Amino acid sequence: MSEKLVNAILGAFGGLTAIAYGKEILVFIISLMPILELRGGLIAAALLGLDPIPSYIISIIGNIIPVPFILLLITKILKWMRNSKYFKGFANWLDSKVEKHKGQIEKYGYLGVVLFVGIPLPGTGAWTGSLIASVLEMDRKKTFIAVLAGIVMASIIMMILSFGLIANVIG
Repeated sequence: MSEKLVNAILGAFGGLTAIAYGKEILVFIISLMPILELRGGLIAAALLGLDPIPSYIISIIGNIIPVPFILLLITKILKWMRNSKYFKGFANWLDSKVEKHKGQIEKYGYLGVVLFVGIPLPGTGAWTGSLIASVLEMDRKKTFIAVLAGIVMASIIMMILSFGLIANVIG
């Protein structure tokens, strides 16, 4: 699924690739996005033929940037969304996502956050891990460190998959 979504984004924003550092900007933007995050960024980098090390750094930075904002603001935003007639459905969807995965984090605490963010499966990642930890009112500093460790773990796994398997299959 991630590869199809990345390909769709590459097609939609392919014009960026014509400018200087356009491919890198595209990888950065994809890494910022929920759902795709650095997983999608690294897949995009491999598909675009970028060098692995700069792509790795760009993807990690892009994936880290939203985390402090999520940890600081998401509970207030969710509260507002629950009371909004336009965003209530989306808030309910986020609440169901939290309910579905919170047991994994509650059971193992900060190690659960690391594993949840670090194992690149559908529905996991820094955005969701930060959201769940915020709803569970976990310490923000410890959560940030756990999310960062998970991002590094996921990035290593995705580097192997993206630049090992995907790059060799298309290259």
